Amino acid sequence: MDRNISFTQAEWSVMECLWQEHPLTGREVTQRMEQQCGWSRSTTLTLLSRLEAKGAVESVAEEKGPKVFSPLLGREDAALQETEDFLSRVYHGSLSLMVSALTKKQALSQQEQDELYELLKGLEEKRHD
Repeated sequence: MDRNISFTQAEWSVMECLWQEHPLTGREVTQRMEQQCGWSRSTTLTLLSRLEAKGAVESVAEEKGPKVFSPLLGREDAALQETEDFLSRVYHGSLSLMVSALTKKQALSQQEQDELYELLKGLEEKRHD
């Protein structure tokens, strides 16, 4: 992702809606957010406007139709940026410190240990290529 865009929890909810299906009209987004979160129309439209100002969402107004909204960045890109920001802010960029902290509070299942081992083995192999 070229730009650093961070989302509030409410903005994540709207983005999740648009990542699930797009393009959506403002009315469709507001109806879905009302069902999922109980938000008013004005709350959702304000969030769409903020996301558009951040460059995360674009809207297109047809001549004889409603505005339709689409995400400008993918969920994976947004999640990666959020993860990098969290890692930097909370663990000073140390992935091993984060994993250590998480495993102290919650034991990893054998499947999670195997997945982590395979991931590390793959990284090691890439380093030697």
